[in-house]
Amino acid sequence: MSQGKRAGSRRGSKPKRGLRPALLGYALAVTISVLAWGYLVYAAIDFGGQARGGDGQAWTFLGLASLGAVACLFLGLILAARLLRALGITQPPPPQAPSTPVESGPPASPGGRRAAR
Repeated sequence: MSQGKRAGSRRGSKPKRGLRPALLGYALAVTISVLAWGYLVYAAIDFGGQARGGDGQAWTFLGLASLGAVACLFLGLILAARLLRALGITQPPPPQAPSTPVESGPPASPGGRRAAR
């Protein structure tokens, strides 16, 4: 064992690993969202086949299923990004410094520099 001013362990204690309910919730929500997206894509393909066969009401269901699939995929991507942030894999963007207005001289005179002389 070392002695002196700087003797001692250089490593801190390891954080306790355990079940974090927030992470479980994010993972479950991503899974449900992706499964719903897959089902809606499958339904949109089926409705598209029916619509091409002459069923006029299938066009409406095709549009609704397509919009639902887009919404589910978007939600799944947002939740996946939050899950990665909660796991510490990604970092939030650095805070931006407030922009300071550029201070200029007196207002420009009409006519340009030659007229100002």
